[in-house]
Amino acid sequence: MDILNEMTLTFSSKSMNENFARAAVSAFLLPLDPTITELADVKTAVSEAVTNAIIHGYEYGEGTITLGAKIYSNGRVVIRIRDKGKGIEDIKQAMEPLFSTVGGERAGLGFAVMQSFMDDLRVTSRKGGGTTVTMEKYIIRRSRAVQSDEND
Repeated sequence: MDILNEMTLTFSSKSMNENFARAAVSAFLLPLDPTITELADVKTAVSEAVTNAIIHGYEYGEGTITLGAKIYSNGRVVIRIRDKGKGIEDIKQAMEPLFSTVGGERAGLGFAVMQSFMDDLRVTSRKGGGTTVTMEKYIIRRSRAVQSDEND
């Protein structure tokens, strides 16, 4: 499949940047003419991934998060969120609903939410080497602007 567009952003692991990531991905996807539901699904999944990086990857400490997104000619959107934090010791366990490494108000549903809103979710991690969350969603309707870019 041909890549129609792509972007990469790097930002600080501050809670205030979770909204920035949501807005950036939302604006990036607008040429695909997504439904409100599709846009909300992607924004929520991105929010969860960025929040996980801030809370679990960096434990609210300083670090960077890289968000990359690609739009393919078949309407497939691939979003990657990467941190260089502490990594996940047991990915399978971490993806279990209600599992959390921190107490308090955290419900342990981040990965479950991402899975429910996206068409595909993959997580890779290395203890002490960070985590990458890769999510895919198909947004079938495409605006004339995207279609005309393909024909140029």
